[in-house]
Amino acid sequence: MRDPRIRGMEWRDLIPLSRVEIAKQLLLPLPWLSGSLIFAHYGIWIPALACSFILFLTGLRVVHDAYHLALGISRNAHDWVVYALSFSMLGSMHAVKLTHLHHHQHCMDDADVEAASALMPWWKAILVGPIFPVKNHLFALSVAKPRDRAWIYFELATTAILFVLAFTVFPAQFLLYHLAAMTVGQCLTSFFAVWTVHHDCDRSHYIARTLRNKIKSMVAFEMFFHLEHHLFPKVPTCHLSRLSERLDEAAPELQANQVY
Repeated sequence: MRDPRIRGMEWRDLIPLSRVEIAKQLLLPLPWLSGSLIFAHYGIWIPALACSFILFLTGLRVVHDAYHLALGISRNAHDWVVYALSFSMLGSMHAVKLTHLHHHQHCMDDADVEAASALMPWWKAILVGPIFPVKNHLFALSVAKPRDRAWIYFELATTAILFVLAFTVFPAQFLLYHLAAMTVGQCLTSFFAVWTVHHDCDRSHYIARTLRNKIKSMVAFEMFFHLEHHLFPKVPTCHLSRLSERLDEAAPELQANQVY
């Protein structure tokens, strides 16, 4: 942001969302959650796994916008969206919010807890995956203010209750499958959500990767405009493709590092 070309870019007009856009963002994970549970109920595993993968991807997209209050709803409503996705994806997304905002303040420096796996080889980023959410939660609890700490404990308690119900009171196949799928998703977050967008980047200019292929972007639900997000985190994900066009005009060399 010290680059005058970046500082001079217009971006504030991309913040507002229409009511239709708000509804689309909030409902984006719902079809994939429904599909994964229905397919799992009938033991149709490959479609169930596909839906679970997209559920986790779209859930990350929505909760990511919620961290930055970029869903076009009230601050309190953002908190409940974060809770709903904690309920669906397990763990505490309020904890992840704190580590993610800290990541924005300390992008790729020694204090950046979230991006530590980006400095590793890809295979090691996968191997440390099970430790990644634990470290994030512990760090978040160490820096959380009382309000955030209450949300974190509330979300962790909800996750614990889900596991107890699934293994005792309500051991349905689809619920056990969902908990297993989301646990695997959490363990792969350090690779898919961190390593892919920050590996081989630096701390000053090429701070994150991006994407320009429209088909690849559509497949990834526009999640990989990560450079644009770091530069202008208040811009909703659904408007980042338009922001990328402006960035290409202002600083075309920044598109060199692409996700895939």
